[in-house]
Amino acid sequence: MHTIVFPSFYQIFDFIGTLAFAISGARLAAGKDFDWFGAYVVGLTTAIGGGTMRDVLLGVTPFWMTNPIYLICSAIALIWIIIFKSRVTRQDHTWFLFDAIGLAVFTVTGIDKTLHLNFPIWVAIFMGTLTGAAGGVFRDVLINEIPLIFRKDIYATACVAGGLIFYLCMQLALPAEVTAIISGVSVFVIRLLAVRFHIHLPLVHLDKP
Repeated sequence: MHTIVFPSFYQIFDFIGTLAFAISGARLAAGKDFDWFGAYVVGLTTAIGGGTMRDVLLGVTPFWMTNPIYLICSAIALIWIIIFKSRVTRQDHTWFLFDAIGLAVFTVTGIDKTLHLNFPIWVAIFMGTLTGAAGGVFRDVLINEIPLIFRKDIYATACVAGGLIFYLCMQLALPAEVTAIISGVSVFVIRLLAVRFHIHLPLVHLDKP
């Protein structure tokens, strides 16, 4: 008799982030009139791109190669886009929320995985930021847009802030689940407030001769 193994808290978090990012990527691809395969590739790349870079840098097998659920989540996202395409392509706020959720969740799971591999916290914060933001970079490149993190939007900066809050929660010895939720919500809220109130980093201007 086989024992049923339930996913851990962080695995559930990871699945949520995968679905959210895949939906945001597939939605933008649909807005650019990509075919089904192209939309799936964009959604999948958005979902696994950052985590793949993280795992390669950490010297471990990329997460999606050991569990097909990430490919399945991306397929579900595409099906959702196909069914509700008449609504989804016009709902910019919905896309933004999915993107913000994915950013928050992947930041937390990236930090947690790095810490479990016994890397220091500063590496974990960097890897959390990479996990959260790099998928969006790949997505924007594939759809021929300037990546958000290279514009004035508060994007990767929100991941860094969430990482610092994660570290603060660790210092306060809060439970792992509480730490993850507080850190993830922080990234999400920072991203929302930055867009809502047009908060952005200063731009670099060069004086023209």
